[in-house]
Amino acid sequence: MAIMLHLDQFDGPLDLLLFLVGKAKIDIRDIFVSEITNQYIQYVSAAQDVDMDEASAFVQMAATLLEIKSRSLLPKADPPQEDDPELVLIRQLEEYALLKEITQEMQGFEQAAAKMYAKLPEEYPLPPPALEITGLTLDGLVAAFARALARVPREDEPQDPRQHIMRDEFTVAICIGSIMRKVKGGRTSFQSLFSTNPTRTEVVTLFLALLELLRLGRISCFQDNTYEDIILTPMKKRA
Repeated sequence: MAIMLHLDQFDGPLDLLLFLVGKAKIDIRDIFVSEITNQYIQYVSAAQDVDMDEASAFVQMAATLLEIKSRSLLPKADPPQEDDPELVLIRQLEEYALLKEITQEMQGFEQAAAKMYAKLPEEYPLPPPALEITGLTLDGLVAAFARALARVPREDEPQDPRQHIMRDEFTVAICIGSIMRKVKGGRTSFQSLFSTNPTRTEVVTLFLALLELLRLGRISCFQDNTYEDIILTPMKKRA
């Protein structure tokens, strides 16, 4: 199911927005990446299951939008960069279109895989508090996960498409338990969440687990300075 965005300057799916930005039909300076991220979090929270490839594509392309917007606000550099973000975006759009085509052909498998990503039951009678993100924006959080995802070699991805529907050792529920154990002592760093050689599935699932914990108000995040490691701490239970 495509994620429909509702912005001041655009209404439609994410891939169409990226296409228009790449063709300069929409000014990137008019797009707020944090608003896109907020709408995606609402989509994930309401979904009964989350497709790992779709989530991975969202993280990569949201980070690319953020990079293009940052460059548009800075003075033009004299020497052009080899990895132009607009060209990277076009390549990502081609991969995203191929992914959507394969996904449509595997609807029967997706229905079976949906049982593996059930929404966690509500455990708290009181509504969760607002997200605790001190000195850190949602854009920064997405960018941090995108950097982690970029370090994963492409060879780590399974070559057989049927492997996408197999039960993985990294589920949202398992990652939530792992994060809570690490913050039990008081605090832990963002980098310590990952294994030595993480897979793309691990990175994306940890991203979704962290968003869920923030939504439930079970942890808080803060960052003293830009580009420094993100620190996670447990939230005290309300009386």
